[in-house]
Amino acid sequence: MTIKAIIFDVDGTLADTEDGHRKSFNKAFAESGLDWNWDVALYDKLLKVTGGKERIKYFVSDFLTGYTKPENFDEFVKHLHKVKTAHYTAMLREGQIPLRPGIKQLIQDAHAAGITLAIATTTTPENVSALLEVGLGKNWADYFAANGCGDIVPHKKPAPDIYFWVLEKMGLSAADCIALEDSENGLRSALAAGIKTYVTTNPYTHWHDFDGAAGIFEDLSDLAVFYRTTGLPLPKPLVSV
Repeated sequence: MTIKAIIFDVDGTLADTEDGHRKSFNKAFAESGLDWNWDVALYDKLLKVTGGKERIKYFVSDFLTGYTKPENFDEFVKHLHKVKTAHYTAMLREGQIPLRPGIKQLIQDAHAAGITLAIATTTTPENVSALLEVGLGKNWADYFAANGCGDIVPHKKPAPDIYFWVLEKMGLSAADCIALEDSENGLRSALAAGIKTYVTTNPYTHWHDFDGAAGIFEDLSDLAVFYRTTGLPLPKPLVSV
């Protein structure tokens, strides 16, 4: 298999973002006069659902017994999520959430080797832009042929919709690509689209069921091992190691 493209998830894959999200949700709740607080244990359970707005709805429906929803609940949730996103992007722009080990080098190596790169995530375009502008520079978008994020597809992961969208945008088949994910939902999404998928775990996902993954890594600090495992062309500095 000649790998023509790498498709990246964002949250937990490109950066350890989940605790930043959790803290930003809590700031949004406090700012909105709500006494809700998502601690690490609760947020771990809420991560079962992908998408921030969907996560708020899941919390209300499954964890808030006796809570009376506001009349226009969807608008209420959208507003909460907008406030949360503002807090989160501020954290990103302040450099509080760096890229994970090896990620920047992988993107630069693959780009230099002529491999197409793309993003497939449930997070918002604002979050992606804020993270990668700090991590890769103002011209970060030049690295990616397709930026699949937010609400551009009707069904979020574990549905394969976002991967199908990205494949169509790139004009490539699933067999031409590999995906990099960090969670069971992400893995299921990519596999359902027929894409060979590798996993980098993080503190929130290390216990997930990754059956079907082509390989599992704690991180990409040893890129030479990752390149050998995936069959990606090794850049010259690593060949002699």
